Amino acid sequence: MATLTAFSFPALNSTQSWSLNLGTISSFPSTFFKPSKRNQIFTFRCSTAKESTISPSMLDAHNSSVYSVDCVVVGAGISGLCIAQALSTKHGEIAGKVLITEARDRVGGNITTVERDGFLWEEGPNSFQPSDPMLTMAVDSGLKDDLVLGDPNAPRFVLWGGKLRPVPGKPNDLPFFDLMSFPGKLRAGFGAIGIRPPPPGHEESVEEFVRRNLGDEVFERLIEPFCSGVYAGDPAKLSMKAAFGKVWKLEQTGGSIIGGTFKALQERNKNPKPPRDPRLPKPKGQTVGSFRKGLTMLPDAISRRLGSQVKLSWKLSGIKKLDSGGYSLTYETPEGLVSVQAKSVVMTVPSHVASHLLHPLSSAAADALSKFYYPPVAAVSISYPKEAIRKEHLIDGELKGFGQLHPRSQGVETLGTIYSSSLFPNRAPPGRVLLLNYIGGATNTGILSKTESNLVEAVDRDLRKMLIDPNAKDPLVLGVRVWPQAIPQFLVGHLDLLEAAKTALCDGGFQGLFLGGNYVSGVALGRCVEGAYESAAEVSNFLSAYLYK
Repeated sequence: MATLTAFSFPALNSTQSWSLNLGTISSFPSTFFKPSKRNQIFTFRCSTAKESTISPSMLDAHNSSVYSVDCVVVGAGISGLCIAQALSTKHGEIAGKVLITEARDRVGGNITTVERDGFLWEEGPNSFQPSDPMLTMAVDSGLKDDLVLGDPNAPRFVLWGGKLRPVPGKPNDLPFFDLMSFPGKLRAGFGAIGIRPPPPGHEESVEEFVRRNLGDEVFERLIEPFCSGVYAGDPAKLSMKAAFGKVWKLEQTGGSIIGGTFKALQERNKNPKPPRDPRLPKPKGQTVGSFRKGLTMLPDAISRRLGSQVKLSWKLSGIKKLDSGGYSLTYETPEGLVSVQAKSVVMTVPSHVASHLLHPLSSAAADALSKFYYPPVAAVSISYPKEAIRKEHLIDGELKGFGQLHPRSQGVETLGTIYSSSLFPNRAPPGRVLLLNYIGGATNTGILSKTESNLVEAVDRDLRKMLIDPNAKDPLVLGVRVWPQAIPQFLVGHLDLLEAAKTALCDGGFQGLFLGGNYVSGVALGRCVEGAYESAAEVSNFLSAYLYK
Protein backbone atom coordinates (compact mmCIF):
# COMPACT_ATOMS: atom_id res chain seq x y z
CA MET A 1 0.00 0.00 0.00
CA ALA A 2 1.45 3.32 -1.00
CA THR A 3 0.24 5.95 1.40
CA LEU A 4 0.28 9.45 -0.04
CA THR A 5 -0.11 8.47 -3.67
CA ALA A 6 -1.16 12.00 -4.54
CA PHE A 7 2.45 12.94 -3.87
CA SER A 8 4.00 10.73 -6.50
CA PHE A 9 6.21 13.56 -7.72
CA PRO A 10 6.55 13.56 -11.51
CA ALA A 11 10.30 13.45 -11.07
CA LEU A 12 10.24 9.96 -9.65
CA ASN A 13 7.85 8.56 -12.24
CA SER A 14 8.95 10.09 -15.51
CA THR A 15 12.40 10.41 -17.04
CA GLN A 16 11.28 13.59 -18.75
CA SER A 17 10.01 15.23 -15.59
CA TRP A 18 13.06 14.39 -13.49
CA SER A 19 15.41 16.58 -15.47
CA LEU A 20 12.97 19.47 -15.34
CA ASN A 21 11.70 19.32 -11.79
CA LEU A 22 14.79 18.09 -9.96
CA GLY A 23 12.81 16.20 -7.38
CA THR A 24 9.62 17.72 -8.19
CA ILE A 25 -0.28 -1.44 2.83
CA SER A 26 0.40 -4.42 1.51
CA SER A 27 -2.76 -6.24 2.14
CA PHE A 28 -3.25 -8.15 5.32
CA PRO A 29 -2.52 -11.85 4.85
CA SER A 30 -4.89 -13.18 2.21
CA THR A 31 -4.26 -16.74 3.25
CA PHE A 32 -3.24 -18.35 6.53
CA PHE A 33 -2.14 -21.80 7.50
CA LYS A 34 -4.79 -23.54 9.52
CA PRO A 35 -4.55 -27.27 10.33
CA SER A 36 -7.35 -29.21 8.71
CA LYS A 37 -9.94 -30.97 10.85
CA ARG A 38 -10.99 -33.28 8.03
CA ASN A 39 -9.13 -35.79 5.94
CA GLN A 40 -11.33 -36.10 2.87
CA ILE A 41 -12.31 -33.92 -0.02
CA PHE A 42 -15.99 -33.03 -0.35
CA THR A 43 -18.12 -31.69 -3.14
CA PHE A 44 -19.75 -28.47 -1.96
CA ARG A 45 -21.03 -25.00 -2.66
CA CYS A 46 -18.68 -22.22 -1.69
CA SER A 47 -18.74 -18.46 -1.13
CA THR A 48 -17.77 -16.43 -4.18
CA ALA A 49 -17.84 -12.85 -5.26
CA LYS A 50 -20.82 -13.29 -7.56
CA GLU A 51 -22.35 -16.71 -7.25
CA SER A 52 -21.84 -19.79 -5.14
CA THR A 53 -22.05 -22.59 -7.66
CA ILE A 54 -18.95 -24.49 -8.67
CA SER A 55 -17.84 -23.82 -12.23
CA PRO A 56 -18.31 -27.18 -14.04
CA SER A 57 -15.56 -26.44 -16.57
CA MET A 58 -12.99 -26.34 -13.77
CA LEU A 59 -13.88 -29.71 -12.22
CA ASP A 60 -11.69 -32.70 -12.94
CA ALA A 61 -13.53 -35.11 -15.23
CA HIS A 62 -12.53 -38.11 -13.11
CA ASN A 63 -13.10 -36.59 -9.69
CA SER A 64 -15.87 -34.04 -9.39
CA SER A 65 -14.54 -32.80 -6.05
CA VAL A 66 -11.13 -31.73 -7.43
CA TYR A 67 -10.63 -28.55 -9.42
CA SER A 68 -8.33 -28.68 -12.44
CA VAL A 69 -7.22 -25.30 -13.77
CA ASP A 70 -4.51 -23.63 -15.80
CA CYS A 71 -3.60 -21.16 -13.04
CA VAL A 72 -4.42 -20.55 -9.40
CA VAL A 73 -3.90 -17.01 -8.12
CA VAL A 74 -3.53 -17.06 -4.34
CA GLY A 75 -4.84 -13.82 -2.84
CA ALA A 76 -7.66 -11.59 -4.12
CA GLY A 77 -6.08 -8.26 -3.34
CA ILE A 78 -5.64 -5.81 -6.20
CA SER A 79 -2.58 -7.66 -7.56
CA GLY A 80 -4.28 -11.05 -7.61
CA LEU A 81 -7.50 -9.77 -9.13
CA CYS A 82 -5.67 -7.82 -11.82
CA ILE A 83 -3.48 -10.80 -12.70
CA ALA A 84 -6.60 -12.90 -13.16
CA GLN A 85 -8.27 -10.23 -15.27
CA ALA A 86 -5.13 -9.74 -17.36
CA LEU A 87 -4.98 -13.49 -18.00
CA SER A 88 -8.62 -13.36 -19.08
CA THR A 89 -8.37 -10.30 -21.34
CA LYS A 90 -4.86 -10.75 -22.78
CA HIS A 91 -4.14 -14.47 -22.59
CA GLY A 92 -7.51 -16.19 -22.56
CA GLU A 93 -6.58 -18.65 -25.29
CA ILE A 94 -3.72 -19.97 -23.14
CA ALA A 95 -5.05 -19.53 -19.60
CA GLY A 96 -8.74 -20.22 -20.06
CA LYS A 97 -9.26 -21.72 -16.61
CA VAL A 98 -8.19 -19.47 -13.75
CA LEU A 99 -9.13 -19.63 -10.08
CA ILE A 100 -8.57 -16.78 -7.57
CA THR A 101 -8.63 -17.77 -3.91
CA GLU A 102 -8.95 -15.50 -0.88
CA ALA A 103 -8.90 -16.40 2.82
CA ARG A 104 -11.07 -13.49 3.84
CA ASP A 105 -14.72 -12.98 2.99
CA ARG A 106 -14.12 -10.02 0.68
CA VAL A 107 -11.87 -8.98 -2.20
CA GLY A 108 -9.62 -5.94 -2.49
CA GLY A 109 -6.91 -6.52 0.09
CA ASN A 110 -6.09 -3.27 1.85
CA ILE A 111 -8.26 -1.15 -0.46
CA THR A 112 -10.92 0.02 1.96
CA THR A 113 -13.47 2.68 1.01
CA VAL A 114 -16.05 3.79 3.59
CA GLU A 115 -19.17 5.88 2.93
CA ARG A 116 -21.24 7.35 5.77
CA ASP A 117 -23.19 10.51 6.64
CA GLY A 118 -22.34 12.24 3.38
CA PHE A 119 -18.60 11.44 3.61
CA LEU A 120 -16.62 9.03 1.46
CA TRP A 121 -13.08 8.20 2.52
CA GLU A 122 -10.26 5.73 2.00
CA GLU A 123 -8.57 3.82 4.81
CA GLY A 124 -5.85 2.22 2.68
CA PRO A 125 -4.37 3.61 -0.54
CA ASN A 126 -6.01 6.88 -1.54
CA SER A 127 -5.50 7.24 -5.30
CA PHE A 128 -3.49 6.07 -8.30
CA GLN A 129 -1.46 7.52 -11.14
CA PRO A 130 -3.53 7.16 -14.34
CA SER A 131 -0.98 5.25 -16.42
CA ASP A 132 -2.18 3.42 -19.51
CA PRO A 133 -2.10 -0.01 -17.79
CA MET A 134 -4.14 1.42 -14.90
CA LEU A 135 -6.64 2.98 -17.29
CA THR A 136 -6.83 -0.22 -19.33
CA MET A 137 -7.70 -2.19 -16.21
CA ALA A 138 -10.39 0.34 -15.32
CA VAL A 139 -11.90 0.34 -18.81
CA ASP A 140 -11.83 -3.47 -19.07
CA SER A 141 -13.64 -3.57 -15.72
CA GLY A 142 -16.43 -1.35 -17.03
CA LEU A 143 -15.42 1.68 -14.95
CA LYS A 144 -14.51 4.19 -17.63
CA ASP A 145 -17.48 6.41 -16.81
CA ASP A 146 -16.72 6.20 -13.09
CA LEU A 147 -13.16 7.50 -13.34
CA VAL A 148 -12.43 10.78 -11.53
CA LEU A 149 -9.17 12.68 -11.92
CA GLY A 150 -7.68 15.41 -9.76
CA ASP A 151 -6.95 18.88 -11.07
CA PRO A 152 -3.39 18.66 -12.49
CA ASN A 153 -2.84 22.32 -11.64
CA ALA A 154 -3.70 21.86 -7.97
CA PRO A 155 -0.67 22.55 -5.78
CA ARG A 156 1.22 20.13 -3.56
CA PHE A 157 2.81 21.45 -0.39
CA VAL A 158 5.76 20.56 1.84
CA LEU A 159 6.10 21.84 5.39
CA TRP A 160 9.38 23.70 5.88
CA GLY A 161 10.30 26.28 8.46
CA GLY A 162 6.80 26.31 9.94
CA LYS A 163 5.19 27.14 6.60
CA LEU A 164 3.45 25.10 3.90
CA ARG A 165 5.40 25.78 0.73
CA PRO A 166 4.29 24.78 -2.78
CA VAL A 167 6.28 22.21 -4.72
CA PRO A 168 7.18 23.22 -8.29
CA GLY A 169 4.74 21.61 -10.68
CA LYS A 170 6.21 22.72 -14.01
CA PRO A 171 9.55 24.04 -15.33
CA ASN A 172 8.68 27.74 -15.16
CA ASP A 173 8.01 27.33 -11.42
CA LEU A 174 11.63 26.43 -10.72
CA PRO A 175 13.13 29.94 -10.41
CA PHE A 176 10.40 31.18 -8.08
CA PHE A 177 9.44 28.51 -5.57
CA ASP A 178 10.73 29.16 -2.05
CA LEU A 179 11.03 25.59 -0.78
CA MET A 180 14.71 25.66 -1.76
CA SER A 181 17.38 28.33 -1.62
CA PHE A 182 19.19 29.63 -4.71
CA PRO A 183 22.42 27.77 -3.80
CA GLY A 184 20.34 24.60 -3.31
CA LYS A 185 18.79 24.96 -6.74
CA LEU A 186 22.21 25.63 -8.26
CA ARG A 187 23.68 22.55 -6.58
CA ALA A 188 20.80 20.43 -7.90
CA GLY A 189 21.26 21.73 -11.43
CA PHE A 190 25.00 21.06 -11.49
CA GLY A 191 24.49 17.61 -10.04
CA ALA A 192 21.81 16.74 -12.56
CA ILE A 193 24.17 17.42 -15.47
CA GLY A 194 26.91 15.32 -13.88
CA ILE A 195 29.02 17.75 -11.85
CA ARG A 196 28.99 15.69 -8.66
CA PRO A 197 30.89 12.79 -7.03
CA PRO A 198 30.94 9.53 -9.01
CA PRO A 199 28.82 6.55 -7.98
CA PRO A 200 30.30 4.46 -5.15
CA GLY A 201 31.08 0.80 -5.47
CA HIS A 202 28.03 -0.36 -3.50
CA GLU A 203 24.24 -0.27 -3.70
CA GLU A 204 23.18 3.21 -2.66
CA SER A 205 20.31 4.14 -0.40
CA VAL A 206 17.88 6.79 -1.60
CA GLU A 207 19.53 9.28 0.73
CA GLU A 208 23.03 8.55 -0.56
CA PHE A 209 21.97 8.77 -4.21
CA VAL A 210 20.03 12.00 -3.89
CA ARG A 211 22.53 13.83 -1.68
CA ARG A 212 25.35 12.86 -4.07
CA ASN A 213 23.48 13.76 -7.26
CA LEU A 214 21.25 16.66 -6.28
CA GLY A 215 22.46 17.94 -2.94
CA ASP A 216 21.24 18.14 0.62
CA GLU A 217 18.32 20.50 0.05
CA VAL A 218 16.63 18.34 -2.59
CA PHE A 219 16.92 15.38 -0.28
CA GLU A 220 15.81 17.05 2.94
CA ARG A 221 13.00 19.18 1.51
CA LEU A 222 11.63 17.03 -1.32
CA ILE A 223 12.78 13.43 -1.40
CA GLU A 224 12.81 12.62 2.32
CA PRO A 225 9.16 13.64 2.80
CA PHE A 226 8.26 11.93 -0.47
CA CYS A 227 9.76 8.64 0.78
CA SER A 228 7.81 9.03 4.00
CA GLY A 229 4.64 9.65 2.02
CA VAL A 230 4.88 6.80 -0.48
CA TYR A 231 6.76 4.09 1.45
CA ALA A 232 6.32 5.35 5.02
CA GLY A 233 9.98 4.49 4.93
CA ASP A 234 13.44 5.57 5.99
CA PRO A 235 15.34 6.89 2.95
CA ALA A 236 18.63 6.09 4.67
CA LYS A 237 17.68 2.42 4.31
CA LEU A 238 15.54 2.35 1.16
CA SER A 239 17.35 1.21 -1.98
CA MET A 240 17.46 3.74 -4.80
CA LYS A 241 17.77 0.93 -7.34
CA ALA A 242 14.81 -1.00 -5.95
CA ALA A 243 12.50 1.83 -4.86
CA PHE A 244 13.10 4.31 -7.70
CA GLY A 245 14.68 2.18 -10.38
CA LYS A 246 13.77 4.40 -13.33
CA VAL A 247 15.68 7.35 -11.90
CA TRP A 248 18.57 5.16 -10.74
CA LYS A 249 18.89 3.79 -14.27
CA LEU A 250 19.27 7.28 -15.76
CA GLU A 251 22.68 7.75 -14.19
CA GLN A 252 23.70 4.20 -15.11
CA THR A 253 22.85 4.60 -18.79
CA GLY A 254 23.67 8.27 -19.37
CA GLY A 255 26.40 9.12 -16.89
CA SER A 256 24.13 11.63 -15.15
CA ILE A 257 20.45 12.22 -14.57
CA ILE A 258 20.19 14.69 -17.46
CA GLY A 259 22.37 12.52 -19.70
CA GLY A 260 20.24 9.50 -18.97
CA THR A 261 17.08 11.49 -19.66
CA PHE A 262 18.29 12.54 -23.10
CA LYS A 263 19.37 9.00 -23.88
CA ALA A 264 15.98 7.64 -22.80
CA LEU A 265 14.24 10.19 -25.02
CA GLN A 266 16.42 9.20 -27.97
CA GLU A 267 15.61 5.53 -27.42
CA ARG A 268 11.93 6.37 -27.19
CA ASN A 269 12.07 8.25 -30.50
CA LYS A 270 13.88 5.34 -32.16
CA ASN A 271 11.40 2.81 -30.83
CA PRO A 272 8.02 4.52 -30.60
CA LYS A 273 5.29 2.85 -28.60
CA PRO A 274 2.46 1.08 -30.45
CA PRO A 275 -0.68 3.13 -31.03
CA ARG A 276 -2.50 3.95 -27.82
CA ASP A 277 -5.75 2.12 -27.11
CA PRO A 278 -8.43 4.54 -28.37
CA ARG A 279 -10.76 3.45 -25.55
CA LEU A 280 -8.57 5.06 -22.92
CA PRO A 281 -9.21 8.58 -21.62
CA LYS A 282 -6.42 11.13 -21.91
CA PRO A 283 -5.48 12.64 -18.52
CA LYS A 284 -4.20 16.19 -18.66
CA GLY A 285 -0.93 16.87 -16.88
CA GLN A 286 0.49 15.11 -13.83
CA THR A 287 -2.49 14.09 -11.73
CA VAL A 288 -3.98 11.22 -9.76
CA GLY A 289 -7.21 9.30 -10.11
CA SER A 290 -9.89 7.39 -8.27
CA PHE A 291 -13.48 6.34 -8.95
CA ARG A 292 -16.82 7.97 -8.30
CA LYS A 293 -17.45 5.80 -5.23
CA GLY A 294 -13.84 5.31 -4.23
CA LEU A 295 -11.07 2.85 -5.02
CA THR A 296 -13.06 -0.17 -3.88
CA MET A 297 -15.05 0.08 -7.11
CA LEU A 298 -12.12 -1.49 -9.00
CA PRO A 299 -11.71 -4.76 -7.08
CA ASP A 300 -15.49 -5.10 -6.80
CA ALA A 301 -15.92 -4.63 -10.55
CA ILE A 302 -13.18 -7.14 -11.40
CA SER A 303 -14.66 -9.63 -8.96
CA ARG A 304 -18.11 -9.29 -10.52
CA ARG A 305 -16.64 -9.80 -13.95
CA LEU A 306 -14.72 -12.94 -12.92
CA GLY A 307 -17.75 -14.29 -11.08
CA SER A 308 -17.41 -17.86 -9.80
CA GLN A 309 -13.68 -17.89 -10.55
CA VAL A 310 -13.25 -15.91 -7.31
CA LYS A 311 -13.42 -18.11 -4.21
CA LEU A 312 -13.77 -16.35 -0.87
CA SER A 313 -13.14 -17.77 2.61
CA TRP A 314 -10.72 -20.29 1.12
CA LYS A 315 -7.66 -20.73 3.35
CA LEU A 316 -4.68 -22.39 1.71
CA SER A 317 -3.31 -25.05 4.04
CA GLY A 318 -0.82 -26.79 1.78
CA ILE A 319 0.80 -26.88 -1.63
CA LYS A 320 2.87 -29.62 -3.25
CA LYS A 321 4.46 -30.37 -6.60
CA LEU A 322 2.93 -33.22 -8.57
CA ASP A 323 5.14 -35.88 -10.14
CA SER A 324 3.21 -35.45 -13.35
CA GLY A 325 3.86 -31.71 -13.37
CA GLY A 326 1.83 -28.85 -11.97
CA TYR A 327 0.74 -28.38 -8.37
CA SER A 328 -1.83 -29.61 -5.91
CA LEU A 329 -3.23 -27.06 -3.47
CA THR A 330 -5.36 -27.94 -0.46
CA TYR A 331 -7.84 -25.42 0.89
CA GLU A 332 -9.97 -25.32 4.00
CA THR A 333 -13.33 -23.82 3.18
CA PRO A 334 -16.63 -23.39 5.04
CA GLU A 335 -17.80 -26.72 3.57
CA GLY A 336 -14.61 -28.71 4.12
CA LEU A 337 -11.37 -29.48 2.31
CA VAL A 338 -11.02 -28.79 -1.39
CA SER A 339 -8.19 -29.84 -3.69
CA VAL A 340 -7.10 -27.81 -6.69
CA GLN A 341 -4.75 -29.11 -9.36
CA ALA A 342 -3.10 -26.34 -11.36
CA LYS A 343 -0.53 -26.11 -14.09
CA SER A 344 0.72 -22.84 -12.58
CA VAL A 345 0.40 -20.86 -9.36
CA VAL A 346 0.87 -17.15 -8.60
CA MET A 347 1.36 -16.21 -4.95
CA THR A 348 0.22 -12.61 -4.43
CA VAL A 349 -0.03 -12.74 -0.64
CA PRO A 350 2.40 -10.69 1.51
CA SER A 351 5.92 -12.07 1.55
CA HIS A 352 5.77 -13.30 5.15
CA VAL A 353 2.62 -15.31 4.36
CA ALA A 354 4.18 -16.69 1.18
CA SER A 355 7.24 -17.63 3.23
CA HIS A 356 5.16 -19.74 5.59
CA LEU A 357 3.24 -21.47 2.82
CA LEU A 358 6.29 -22.20 0.68
CA HIS A 359 8.56 -23.43 3.46
CA PRO A 360 7.67 -27.13 2.92
CA LEU A 361 8.67 -26.75 -0.72
CA SER A 362 11.80 -24.61 -0.40
CA SER A 363 13.30 -23.49 2.88
CA ALA A 364 15.75 -21.28 0.97
CA ALA A 365 12.96 -19.40 -0.80
CA ALA A 366 10.99 -19.15 2.43
CA ASP A 367 14.02 -17.77 4.28
CA ALA A 368 14.53 -15.03 1.68
CA LEU A 369 10.84 -14.07 1.71
CA SER A 370 10.76 -13.86 5.50
CA LYS A 371 13.31 -11.04 5.51
CA PHE A 372 11.15 -8.33 3.92
CA TYR A 373 10.00 -5.70 6.39
CA TYR A 374 6.52 -4.18 6.67
CA PRO A 375 6.22 -1.27 9.16
CA PRO A 376 2.90 -0.13 10.66
CA VAL A 377 0.89 2.79 9.29
CA ALA A 378 -2.35 4.36 10.51
CA ALA A 379 -4.85 6.17 8.28
CA VAL A 380 -6.75 8.84 10.24
CA SER A 381 -9.75 10.41 8.48
CA ILE A 382 -11.12 13.56 10.12
CA SER A 383 -13.26 16.52 9.08
CA TYR A 384 -13.33 20.21 10.00
CA PRO A 385 -15.76 22.94 8.99
CA LYS A 386 -14.35 25.03 6.16
CA GLU A 387 -14.07 27.97 8.57
CA ALA A 388 -11.40 26.05 10.52
CA ILE A 389 -8.92 26.31 7.64
CA ARG A 390 -6.49 29.19 8.07
CA LYS A 391 -7.37 31.97 5.64
CA GLU A 392 -3.88 32.06 4.09
CA HIS A 393 -4.47 28.51 2.80
CA LEU A 394 -7.77 29.28 1.07
CA ILE A 395 -7.88 30.01 -2.65
CA ASP A 396 -11.09 31.73 -3.76
CA GLY A 397 -12.49 30.81 -0.38
CA GLU A 398 -11.73 27.08 -0.77
CA LEU A 399 -8.99 24.69 0.32
CA LYS A 400 -7.42 23.63 -2.95
CA GLY A 401 -4.57 21.26 -3.65
CA PHE A 402 -3.50 17.63 -3.44
CA GLY A 403 -2.25 17.85 0.12
CA GLN A 404 0.93 18.27 2.14
CA LEU A 405 4.01 16.33 3.21
CA HIS A 406 5.97 16.76 6.43
CA PRO A 407 9.74 16.12 6.58
CA ARG A 408 10.77 14.30 9.74
CA SER A 409 12.99 17.25 10.66
CA GLN A 410 10.07 19.67 11.01
CA GLY A 411 8.83 18.58 14.42
CA VAL A 412 5.54 16.93 13.43
CA GLU A 413 4.58 13.29 13.76
CA THR A 414 2.11 13.01 10.88
CA LEU A 415 3.70 11.83 7.64
CA GLY A 416 1.36 13.90 5.50
CA THR A 417 -2.20 14.89 4.74
CA ILE A 418 -4.38 14.41 1.66
CA TYR A 419 -7.03 17.06 0.97
CA SER A 420 -9.60 14.41 0.05
CA SER A 421 -12.57 16.74 -0.36
CA SER A 422 -10.52 19.01 -2.63
CA LEU A 423 -8.95 16.24 -4.67
CA PHE A 424 -12.10 14.42 -5.80
CA PRO A 425 -15.79 15.38 -5.94
CA ASN A 426 -18.49 14.32 -3.47
CA ARG A 427 -16.12 13.31 -0.68
CA ALA A 428 -17.70 15.52 2.01
CA PRO A 429 -20.94 17.43 2.68
CA PRO A 430 -21.08 21.15 1.76
CA GLY A 431 -19.14 23.34 4.15
CA ARG A 432 -16.94 20.48 5.41
CA VAL A 433 -13.31 19.64 4.65
CA LEU A 434 -12.23 15.97 4.65
CA LEU A 435 -8.58 15.28 5.46
CA LEU A 436 -6.91 11.87 5.21
CA ASN A 437 -3.79 11.71 7.37
CA TYR A 438 -1.10 9.03 7.57
CA ILE A 439 1.01 8.48 10.66
CA GLY A 440 3.58 5.85 11.63
CA GLY A 441 5.95 4.12 9.25
CA ALA A 442 9.48 2.79 9.57
CA THR A 443 10.64 5.73 11.69
CA ASN A 444 7.64 5.71 14.03
CA THR A 445 6.63 2.14 14.83
CA GLY A 446 5.41 3.26 18.26
CA ILE A 447 1.96 3.96 16.84
CA LEU A 448 1.08 0.33 17.58
CA SER A 449 1.05 1.13 21.30
CA LYS A 450 -1.23 4.15 20.90
CA THR A 451 -5.01 4.28 21.16
CA GLU A 452 -7.17 5.64 18.37
CA SER A 453 -7.77 8.80 20.39
CA ASN A 454 -4.00 9.21 20.83
CA LEU A 455 -3.53 9.06 17.06
CA VAL A 456 -6.31 11.57 16.40
CA GLU A 457 -4.86 13.93 18.99
CA ALA A 458 -1.41 13.70 17.38
CA VAL A 459 -2.80 14.43 13.91
CA ASP A 460 -5.00 17.30 15.14
CA ARG A 461 -2.08 18.80 17.07
CA ASP A 462 0.13 18.69 13.97
CA LEU A 463 -2.50 20.22 11.67
CA ARG A 464 -3.04 23.16 14.03
CA LYS A 465 0.62 24.07 13.56
CA MET A 466 0.22 24.94 9.89
CA LEU A 467 -3.23 24.34 8.32
CA ILE A 468 -5.99 24.51 10.95
CA ASP A 469 -6.89 27.51 13.14
CA PRO A 470 -5.47 26.73 16.61
CA ASN A 471 -8.79 27.86 18.14
CA ALA A 472 -10.98 25.67 15.95
CA LYS A 473 -13.31 23.11 17.51
CA ASP A 474 -12.26 19.47 17.74
CA PRO A 475 -12.48 17.61 14.44
CA LEU A 476 -15.19 15.14 13.52
CA VAL A 477 -13.48 11.74 13.61
CA LEU A 478 -14.66 9.50 10.78
CA GLY A 479 -12.27 6.58 10.86
CA VAL A 480 -8.95 5.38 12.27
CA ARG A 481 -7.46 2.31 10.60
CA VAL A 482 -4.17 0.90 11.88
CA TRP A 483 -2.32 -1.42 9.51
CA PRO A 484 0.22 -3.36 11.64
CA GLN A 485 2.11 -4.56 8.56
CA ALA A 486 1.37 -1.97 5.94
CA ILE A 487 3.94 -1.40 3.21
CA PRO A 488 6.88 -3.62 2.17
CA GLN A 489 10.12 -1.68 2.41
CA PHE A 490 12.36 -1.82 -0.65
CA LEU A 491 15.51 -1.71 1.47
CA VAL A 492 19.09 -1.98 0.27
CA GLY A 493 19.42 -5.62 -0.79
CA HIS A 494 15.70 -5.97 -1.63
CA LEU A 495 16.28 -7.04 -5.22
CA ASP A 496 18.93 -9.56 -4.14
CA LEU A 497 16.51 -11.15 -1.66
CA LEU A 498 13.76 -11.30 -4.27
CA GLU A 499 16.12 -12.86 -6.79
CA ALA A 500 17.29 -15.37 -4.16
CA ALA A 501 13.70 -16.46 -3.55
CA LYS A 502 12.98 -16.84 -7.26
CA THR A 503 16.25 -18.69 -7.89
CA ALA A 504 15.61 -21.08 -5.01
CA LEU A 505 12.21 -21.97 -6.47
CA CYS A 506 13.68 -22.44 -9.93
CA ASP A 507 16.62 -24.54 -8.70
CA GLY A 508 14.23 -26.64 -6.65
CA GLY A 509 12.31 -27.57 -9.77
CA PHE A 510 9.28 -25.42 -9.00
CA GLN A 511 8.81 -23.95 -12.44
CA GLY A 512 5.36 -22.47 -12.88
CA LEU A 513 5.24 -21.18 -9.31
CA PHE A 514 5.41 -17.39 -9.47
CA LEU A 515 5.76 -14.63 -6.88
CA GLY A 516 3.62 -11.52 -7.29
CA GLY A 517 2.20 -8.62 -5.33
CA ASN A 518 3.50 -5.27 -4.20
CA TYR A 519 6.80 -6.48 -2.74
CA VAL A 520 7.61 -7.70 -6.26
CA SER A 521 6.14 -5.02 -8.52
CA GLY A 522 6.20 -1.87 -6.36
CA VAL A 523 4.02 -0.43 -3.63
CA ALA A 524 1.92 2.11 -5.54
CA LEU A 525 -1.48 0.87 -6.69
CA GLY A 526 -0.63 1.69 -10.29
CA ARG A 527 2.57 -0.35 -10.09
CA CYS A 528 0.58 -3.31 -8.74
CA VAL A 529 -1.60 -3.13 -11.84
CA GLU A 530 1.38 -2.78 -14.18
CA GLY A 531 3.02 -5.70 -12.39
CA ALA A 532 -0.14 -7.73 -12.83
CA TYR A 533 0.12 -7.47 -16.61
CA GLU A 534 3.79 -8.49 -16.38
CA SER A 535 2.93 -11.49 -14.17
CA ALA A 536 0.14 -12.54 -16.51
CA ALA A 537 2.56 -12.50 -19.44
CA GLU A 538 5.00 -14.69 -17.47
CA VAL A 539 2.25 -17.19 -16.70
CA SER A 540 1.11 -17.21 -20.32
CA ASN A 541 4.64 -17.83 -21.58
CA PHE A 542 5.05 -20.69 -19.14
CA LEU A 543 1.71 -22.26 -20.06
CA SER A 544 2.53 -21.97 -23.77
CA ALA A 545 5.67 -24.06 -23.18
CA TYR A 546 3.72 -26.38 -20.87
CA LEU A 547 1.36 -27.32 -23.71
CA TYR A 548 4.21 -28.79 -25.73
CA LYS A 549 5.73 -30.90 -22.95
